[in-house]
Amino acid sequence: MYEHNLQRTACNMTYGPFGGVKGRDLICIQSMDGMLMLFEQESYAFGRFLPGFLLPGPLTYSSRTDSFITVSSCRQVESYKYQVLAFATDADERQETEQQKLSSGKRLALSTDLWNTFFLLKVDWVLNIGEQALDICVVSFNQAVSSVFVLGERNFFCLKDNGQIRFMKKLDYNPSCFIPYCSVKEGTINTLIANHSKMLNVYQDVTLKWATQLPYIPVSIKVANLQDLKGVIVTLSDDGHLQCSYLGTDPSLFQAPKVDSREINYEEFDAEMKKLQKIIKEATKTQDILPKSEKHRDVIVTAEVSPDLDAESQAIDSEVKAESVPSVTVKITIQSRVTAQKPNLAVCVQAPLAVTCDQFVFDDLEPDSSETVMLSVFLKGNCSPSELEGNCLVSYNRPTELNPEGIPKVAECNFSLPLRLICFPAQPSKAANHKITIDTNKPPISFVTIFPDFVDPSEDDQTNVLGFQFLTGSKTTLLASKTSQRYRIQSDQLEDLWLITKQLKLRLEEHFKKQNCKDFACTFSGSIPLQEYFELIDQHFELRLNAEKFRELLSERAVQFRAIERRLLTRFKDKTPAPLQHLDTLLEGTFREVIALADAAEENQANVFQAFTKLKSATHLVIMLISLWQKLSADQVAILEATFLPLAEDTQELGWEETVDAAISYLLRTCLSKSSKEQALTLGSQLCMPKDTSRLKKNITLFCDRLAKGGRLSLSTESATQQAVVMPGGCTTIPESDLEERTVIPGSTATLPSQGQMAKQKSKPALSEDAAEEAEKP
Repeated sequence: MYEHNLQRTACNMTYGPFGGVKGRDLICIQSMDGMLMLFEQESYAFGRFLPGFLLPGPLTYSSRTDSFITVSSCRQVESYKYQVLAFATDADERQETEQQKLSSGKRLALSTDLWNTFFLLKVDWVLNIGEQALDICVVSFNQAVSSVFVLGERNFFCLKDNGQIRFMKKLDYNPSCFIPYCSVKEGTINTLIANHSKMLNVYQDVTLKWATQLPYIPVSIKVANLQDLKGVIVTLSDDGHLQCSYLGTDPSLFQAPKVDSREINYEEFDAEMKKLQKIIKEATKTQDILPKSEKHRDVIVTAEVSPDLDAESQAIDSEVKAESVPSVTVKITIQSRVTAQKPNLAVCVQAPLAVTCDQFVFDDLEPDSSETVMLSVFLKGNCSPSELEGNCLVSYNRPTELNPEGIPKVAECNFSLPLRLICFPAQPSKAANHKITIDTNKPPISFVTIFPDFVDPSEDDQTNVLGFQFLTGSKTTLLASKTSQRYRIQSDQLEDLWLITKQLKLRLEEHFKKQNCKDFACTFSGSIPLQEYFELIDQHFELRLNAEKFRELLSERAVQFRAIERRLLTRFKDKTPAPLQHLDTLLEGTFREVIALADAAEENQANVFQAFTKLKSATHLVIMLISLWQKLSADQVAILEATFLPLAEDTQELGWEETVDAAISYLLRTCLSKSSKEQALTLGSQLCMPKDTSRLKKNITLFCDRLAKGGRLSLSTESATQQAVVMPGGCTTIPESDLEERTVIPGSTATLPSQGQMAKQKSKPALSEDAAEEAEKP
């Protein structure tokens, strides 16, 4: 109906017929700096500052006395008449007067003091309760006197309209919320008080009448009448759980009527049964709870990525230190063939990428209607993403005859972002720390053809070298061999090889697909960079360990801070003054340590995110190299991705290292096992953060070794059992102990421990070292 743009930060509000106005309510909002702002519907009336204000407290309005009641930081209940508020000095005029007082001389200061004496806000009555209040409630029932209830931290007060105490109750618990309600006994008022021990107490004035247990700590409580049920207790927890409870029981007054003996008419029963069966059949045929997939979808969502970058970048709050961060526009269209209720569009891109707006809410879509939105995607974090993919998801309700509110349905689509969004052409680099070579079965293609967005068409058609400069500062070089059918990708950072290698593979496949060439294939015969990959794992794990250390240090400093606070509070409460003995200095130093540790923990969390993003990019690269090396099928690649990339987000509770270790261990004991003894071993039931990454690196090395010796990825138990006896492809069987010999993994630079290091394992059964460790556990 109307809105007000508040000029001050609001804290709480109340409403009522201020000034005795009839037929409408006015609004009073209390700001954080102690100003009462009053509104008459769509117009602002006036504003008043509360005297001696420090922090806002609970605020309510009493229509009986036409006054506002609050609890100040002085721990006293204060009442202000509305008429006094209306005729007091306006807040804006008061600020101007104070400025004039500072700028003018002594004569003007005397005149303003006289003005403040007659026209500043005066309190009606004050009651010192000696503690901070949680809530205030004014009640007026027919059979009880109008009262003001104040819930303190340790006491419960009932006041008269003039501020005198009717009664008070000392509480032996920590209350959380309360609500007074009408009592059946004349002259008394019942009150519900909830506490932090999950208890609900019922008082009649000061007498405890009943106590009951609640499933949580409520932050708000009300008494409601729902349909024919009176006295329903509605509680709300701090995490949003709403519960309607009923205190006590009602007697059952229903009595089953006597059954009249009458003859059964089988013809009527048969006719009614046939009618009901027909209704059930029609309902199950056309009105499923989850309708089956249709050839023509109800709602179609499409995403179109602009071929060019935005002329004016739409990047917002980007952390990238480049001069200009580019953005690209994505046009999303929603087409509806039916009536779609409450359609919502969510756009997701993988961090550190971001969108200018990720949530859209539309009005109900009519049949054969459409909606179009435009948004921009840009690089927000200061690291390269591991994927250039995005997802659009539309959720809506489709109404039916039996369900007019609609059946929830979802439509989605994916889109790919251009490589130019995160890098731009640069001069190629001759030297690099990391290099990989991709073999193909076709002659090399000029980069002018497959990378037209990075090569100037005016250059030579035989361009065989290309440089990519990432926005985050690193550089990657792509070379095509003139004499062989190979492509080399090199960079100083291992993770930066991933996106360029993926783009090269995708663009080559697309190019030969347009040429109607169906036998194009990429292979990899070089060494898998496991040692470099392990370095990224160690970096990520070390940052996780640092996060755990910061968490422990913060906990210790917080305990120390609270202990010092308690001692200071004891000194301040003591009737006989005693020296502080530098406790205040110790408190300030501890506070500074807490702030410094919190800042360091936040910075470490940002480093963990960047390390995890780099680790995901390197993991994608290792998965691609393994799939090209072993020529894995699409199903096997899916198992590989689920094993090495199980988490979309890394947390302290569930991290990448322990999850991947459990997944690889499962594969080593099922489809990649050497014997039935390994398959009989069971994994631990709980995932926890390991002490180091040595076990994980051993399992990854063993995983690649068994793939090299003929192992195949499969989730089928039967194929795993057969594979344990005879390896496919005519490969030799795996020795009894993989770790007895110093074996070089085909296609890898990683080596296994020597015979001397594993001499202790010779007395064990035919298990790997990790399997033997698990077998020794109870």
